[in-house]
Amino acid sequence: MAFAAAIFDLDGTLLDSLADLAESMNQALESLGFPPHPVPAYNYFVGDGMEVLARRVLPETAHTPETLARLVTAMRQVYGGRWDRKTRPYAGVPQMLAQLQARGLRRAVLSNKPDDFTRLTVERLLAPHSFEVVQGVGPGTPPKPDPAGALAVAARLGVEPAACLYLGDTATDMQTACRAGMYAVGALWGFRTREELEESGAQVVVQTPAEVLALL
Repeated sequence: MAFAAAIFDLDGTLLDSLADLAESMNQALESLGFPPHPVPAYNYFVGDGMEVLARRVLPETAHTPETLARLVTAMRQVYGGRWDRKTRPYAGVPQMLAQLQARGLRRAVLSNKPDDFTRLTVERLLAPHSFEVVQGVGPGTPPKPDPAGALAVAARLGVEPAACLYLGDTATDMQTACRAGMYAVGALWGFRTREELEESGAQVVVQTPAEVLALL
């Protein structure tokens, strides 16, 4: 297929970051007197931004604006000090990115992480692979599955949405791609299942990063 650009989700797609996210949030929860969760549970807690993550990990009886805000603040502080302890690119991701760059495909990252963490993570863990746009959640960029961020990224790349391959690992990513009119590719090495990806609109599901190259 002919694509001019590839837009990537970050956590669960380019980076295996589950342990650092889970352990950071568990530490934040315990600092406020709430129980932690098993790390595998975070496969379904993460993916929709820090505020949604806070809602998912807190007991429903604690869903007050004040408590949610305190937990988000605590998470930002803890995660900021330990975000890179275990987070690494998935096997095959560096090679995939190098090949896409060699082929001249334009590349971008669109994450539901806060924008500052998104930029820091990409800069530290995905160098020397360059991206023309790196965007997280911030003023003017609502979290996915709102397609506004994906459409803004495509516009900054100067590429029509239909010419963008969008690679992600959750229902949120597939919904984002479909709503933006992009080609939705589900990554099976990430946090969720084939069933979720296909039911959410994945046009194809890949088992390894190398399979992304075959789509081109």
